[in-house]
Amino acid sequence: MRHLLEIEDLNVTFRSRKQTIRAVRGISFSMGREKLGIVGESGSGKSVTGRSILGLIRPPGEVRVRQLIFDGIDLKDASDATLRKIRGRRISMVMQDPKYSLNPVMTVGRQIGEAYRIHRRVTRSEARSKTLEMLTAVRIRDPDRVYSAYPHEVSGGMGQRIMLAMMLVPDPDLMIADEPTSALDVTVQLHLLAILDDLVTERGMGLIFISHDLELVASFCDRVVIMYAGQVMEVCDAKKLDQARHPYTRGLMNCLPRIGGERTELPVLKRDAAWLENVS
Repeated sequence: MRHLLEIEDLNVTFRSRKQTIRAVRGISFSMGREKLGIVGESGSGKSVTGRSILGLIRPPGEVRVRQLIFDGIDLKDASDATLRKIRGRRISMVMQDPKYSLNPVMTVGRQIGEAYRIHRRVTRSEARSKTLEMLTAVRIRDPDRVYSAYPHEVSGGMGQRIMLAMMLVPDPDLMIADEPTSALDVTVQLHLLAILDDLVTERGMGLIFISHDLELVASFCDRVVIMYAGQVMEVCDAKKLDQARHPYTRGLMNCLPRIGGERTELPVLKRDAAWLENVS
């Protein structure tokens, strides 16, 4: 499998007058045109890793990386102009909550069309046609009505589908989805994942799916990266996640509530300082 993205020894540090926080500590992984899940507790460095790939870490954040290659392009030493051409056009990112990502004073259609026109030299009518096409692709039943709607006039689930349409409209090679289903109920969540799965498969994209839900990632992704305190504990085949060996991964899985069977008190995850010293 040809690598679409290669990351080697990524470190992200946030410094203040009182302390230095190492949010990401020397992580390395590679991926092809596949669905790669990144899971871990809140604060494990998942979202910071995704933002680092796009060069979205700003001071006081500091990024150091030995190698960051996207489709043969060295992003580590890339100019701002090069990054602007890649960001959004070839690598897109769906944020966690659409309420904070969509402009409240612009209609849905105008926002998606703007995202398309920034990366493609097309007319307004061509942008409108492409926008309606994308709204249909993410299974919005009445694309003409939603095109003219404002973000506050749509539901949370539809807002996430709109964000998917906006990020997919330039036809990127890699999408980073940062907990896109965390604020949705289970039924809407599964519907959104089905849409995302179809689009990724049809377009031959790579997908980084950031989540804290182990079972969801195991059922949806091809491989899983497990992170703890800014480090990668292990990388597993998603279908074999239940065979994971690292005690942190085992601990997370043991803490999951189960339907049926004997009702007992859920175990508490016991952390070991050695995990940060002996990463497999």
